[in-house]
Amino acid sequence: MGQEEKKAWVAFSVFQGIGPIRFKLLLDYFGSAQKAFKASEKSLREIGLGEKLVKIFLSFRKNFDGNSYFLRLERLGIIVLLAEEETYPKLLKEIEDRPPVLYVKVKQMDRIFQEKAIAVVGTRKVTDYGRQVTETITQGLVRAGLVVVSGLARGVDKIAHETTINNGGKTMAVLGGGLDLIYPPEHQDLAKRIVESGGAIVSEFPLGTPAVAGNFPARNRIISGLSLGVVVTEAAQKSGSLITASKAAEQGREVFAVPGPITSPLSAGTTELIKKGAKPVTKIDDILEELEYTRLT
Repeated sequence: MGQEEKKAWVAFSVFQGIGPIRFKLLLDYFGSAQKAFKASEKSLREIGLGEKLVKIFLSFRKNFDGNSYFLRLERLGIIVLLAEEETYPKLLKEIEDRPPVLYVKVKQMDRIFQEKAIAVVGTRKVTDYGRQVTETITQGLVRAGLVVVSGLARGVDKIAHETTINNGGKTMAVLGGGLDLIYPPEHQDLAKRIVESGGAIVSEFPLGTPAVAGNFPARNRIISGLSLGVVVTEAAQKSGSLITASKAAEQGREVFAVPGPITSPLSAGTTELIKKGAKPVTKIDDILEELEYTRLT
């Protein structure tokens, strides 16, 4: 893929009015992102973008400086992966609404996305029980040679990332905002440790995008999309991690849940998942056997 075509893909990722499904329609209709980006106002209207969106896009197109944007990415050490490139994660490529563009911070591009991964997610308000089971499950996944995927959030996500690093494993963090705006801010050092230890931080959101609540369901489909399965270690009934589990089921990935005390509201979500057919997890072999995965150690 030529550099100008790549710039057009990235430009569309920066423009907020066109998501993965609509971008695919543009790509199919015009034959390339570059042609779509340079299309006439009349053509854009004819394919049904809508009067208001066309006007916003034309203004964006006029003002967007692709060269400056790529220089910013380079200064920040951020790599861009496109869905049509070989380096794009294979599992993620399989999902219907895969992000056309991934922004990535990583030390070795040729390794992390080729390895098998599983997600560990759960509540931000983790209990002592939740901490213990998250650490135990994560340690087992690391020993088995799996990459651990999570969302860099407080609580279970943080524990999963830290446990992986502390046990010599690799972990990927998927963000709900731009890679230049680490959220929550107190996890900036953790994000650096993830990359330095051979892992990666990933986002479909362009630079400058804040991690607002509406971005997290989209972020969650990437967490599950990168993974063979999703393990929910502790979650309330309305936890965002249940969205990740739901996305995993839609994508044909395995869903695992750790049973918790029936007296704990923070185990109500995992209990509900088990009732709906998630595989109960009381030991690491419950996950490895379901995945038909052989331990490396």
